[in-house]
Amino acid sequence: MQYLLAAVVVLPLIGSAAALLPAPPGLKGKSPQQAVLRHGVTVTGVVLALSIALAIGFDHDHPSKMQATTDISWIPALDVRIHLGIDGISLPLLVMTALLTFLCALYTYFRLPEGGSAKAFVALLLVLESGTLATFAVLDLLLFFLAFEMVLIPMYFLIARWGGEGRDSSAWKFILFTLLGSVVMLLGLLLVGLKSGTFDMVALATDNGSSLSHTTQLIAVLAIGIGLAVKTPMWPLHSWLPDAHTAAPTVGSVLLAGVLLKMGTYGFVRIVLPIAPEGARTFAPYLAAFAVVGIIYGSLACLALARTGAKGDLKRLIAYSSVGHMGFVLLGIATLTPTGLNGALFANIAHGLITGLLFFLVGAVKERYGSTDLDRLSGATGAALYGKAPRLGALLAFAAVASLGLPGLAGFWGEMLAMFGAFRPADGLSRPAYLTFMAFAGLGTLLTAAYLLVVVRRVCMGERLEPEPEAKPEPEAKPEPAPTTGTPAPALADVRGHEFAAWTPLVALTVLAGLWPAALIGLTDPAVQQLLAGGN
Repeated sequence: MQYLLAAVVVLPLIGSAAALLPAPPGLKGKSPQQAVLRHGVTVTGVVLALSIALAIGFDHDHPSKMQATTDISWIPALDVRIHLGIDGISLPLLVMTALLTFLCALYTYFRLPEGGSAKAFVALLLVLESGTLATFAVLDLLLFFLAFEMVLIPMYFLIARWGGEGRDSSAWKFILFTLLGSVVMLLGLLLVGLKSGTFDMVALATDNGSSLSHTTQLIAVLAIGIGLAVKTPMWPLHSWLPDAHTAAPTVGSVLLAGVLLKMGTYGFVRIVLPIAPEGARTFAPYLAAFAVVGIIYGSLACLALARTGAKGDLKRLIAYSSVGHMGFVLLGIATLTPTGLNGALFANIAHGLITGLLFFLVGAVKERYGSTDLDRLSGATGAALYGKAPRLGALLAFAAVASLGLPGLAGFWGEMLAMFGAFRPADGLSRPAYLTFMAFAGLGTLLTAAYLLVVVRRVCMGERLEPEPEAKPEPEAKPEPAPTTGTPAPALADVRGHEFAAWTPLVALTVLAGLWPAALIGLTDPAVQQLLAGGN
């Protein structure tokens, strides 16, 4: 098992280096570009297979126990170790990362974004995968920081080289926000490691903050929390996200929403809560307040973009929706209860599946129309997907209702459990304050349903245009027929084979998680219970 986990983390790095080498003569296929794209699909496919094997071999009777561990001394002077392991909290995120990266590689094989060489694209994609997988697998604070930062450069180049309009400024905004947040986070991690005498996350969680003074915990939580909040992103540190999503290529948006945002919330659960519990309890109400503001703000921003005449961008709208959805994750974490934390972890996975699917679908719409402008898509010659590409329209409507939290689909359980956690927060937290947070979060669910249904109506059904009033006919003249509302646009290409292959797993898992939430909560709950109990 430990070799499987090490291979899952290291293999993408090796594959990235191999992608830059010339293809062997017998594997070139029709062109060198096809060979390197096939290489990307193969490497990510093997990583996915290994992660599934890891999940199958995982001891599901003891999900709170760290499994598949590797612990090797790396820098003895600082007690920094190559320490890897997974439990019920990290395993679902690890598998989802491997799945989304494989689906992105498969999609890219048939639809490479314009802008640069296939070799560079595949190499950067694999480095990004290795960094995200390592973030969920490492158990040392400094290794966590290195893995956390490892994903920034590949994502920067994916946006700046293969992105759309405004890609340079969006890429710079992304890198500057995240780097500045990471500098502050590094100071907090160093403070914890130097004051406690170890950077080992398991030992620190077991210690449960007993070796750190109250003041040290407060400073550490504030510093680490700022860095994690930028990546999540939490309002008001979110402003880099809409620009990055709007400019990024389709697979960049899928991985940014489906994987990179989860690194921030995972850090809150894995590092902040068990290592500095007193500091976390002090800042929890403020985290909940920011989370609720993010829920309402994201929903109102989406409503503003969705209205007719606003020139709203569909990709930008979904990016703002992520601010609201990740607000529910942060609210669940801020309750400091098993119910809230399980809801946050469930919402993490649900958001990755559903929003990844949404960005795939928006990319397909842009490919067919050359635009994601909502006014253009919903006009007389716009999308009206139900009539012109019914399967694509049905999938977009499915993803939208899953995102708004329809019962029976994955988006429902995480948000519901987060609000249940706010209904009865941990001892010592103000229940009236959290009941207020819960009420505003409930309002956010209504606003979410409103803007997503508006999007479905406008994009899938098209705008309803009122016919011009007819001139009153002369008595002897034969009445003229009512004018039409416009010449219908020709039928579009519906869902293609490679799109069906890339999107079907996300649809199936969204339904499965909605109908069988115990499969995921059964993994996370024992680990959450132990984490909140200080490793005991």
